[in-house]
Amino acid sequence: MWPSCYSLWSWAALFCAALLLGCATTLSVDEERNLGAELDAEVRSEVIFEPDPVILKYVQKIGNEIVRAAPPQPYQFRFRVVDDDEINAFAGPAGYVYVHTAILKKARNVSEVAGVVAHEVGHVVKRHVAQNYNRAKDANMLKEAGVVAAALVVGGPVANLANLGGGLAAMAYVNSFGREAETEADAFAVEVLPKAGYDPEGLVTFFQTIQREYGNSSLSFLESHPAPSDRIEAATRLIRAESLPPDLSEDDGGELEIIQRRIQLLEQERAHHRTQQR
Repeated sequence: MWPSCYSLWSWAALFCAALLLGCATTLSVDEERNLGAELDAEVRSEVIFEPDPVILKYVQKIGNEIVRAAPPQPYQFRFRVVDDDEINAFAGPAGYVYVHTAILKKARNVSEVAGVVAHEVGHVVKRHVAQNYNRAKDANMLKEAGVVAAALVVGGPVANLANLGGGLAAMAYVNSFGREAETEADAFAVEVLPKAGYDPEGLVTFFQTIQREYGNSSLSFLESHPAPSDRIEAATRLIRAESLPPDLSEDDGGELEIIQRRIQLLEQERAHHRTQQR
């Protein structure tokens, strides 16, 4: 997860709904698929997905290359682009990965974009949502789940998210092991990026961009994520321990620059359209 919590209520409601399944020690693959589809529908209702097929295809290509380089997965990965100027990306259960346009605009080369995407794929591959479910269940968090359940019965699936009193408490607890999960996703990215043909240094240089933009103190997600400086140090150490081939891609022949210019032109066009409608 990158520095944002705008989808916090979605995660809280859907996670607690998963708790109510109650029939398994952890989420099964099928349950995780269903949860991912529900979350995707809710995210779609809360944010603006970038509709431009060229931009979407660019991110999907990078994502699919990373997935092919990873061990076989039981999920069909789906990559979405969110039209948002906040540097952020996040993963849902069962292969849903969301990348903000700000990532594409701020990245200096394709290896940085690939580093972000690989990190989010790592959250899916490592089944961090299922682990969260297991931990919350072990901690007897059914009280919070019950609050969400009442809202779901009254309002329909994941309805009225801002009014779910128990959801935030549940989500705060669930994210208390975020440091471990974030570190594991970073390690996965360092391992898989060279297999996909990308220079893993892009992960480090994008952390440096985040550090310049936000500093160390303002980026914690519910005060649980490692600081960028710690992640830079850890990822650099992992990269140095790898025997990397010499022909890894950092640039993609100007494709990213084309995408960045396309985003800029589309933003200008949409802003002009909004002005004309006033």
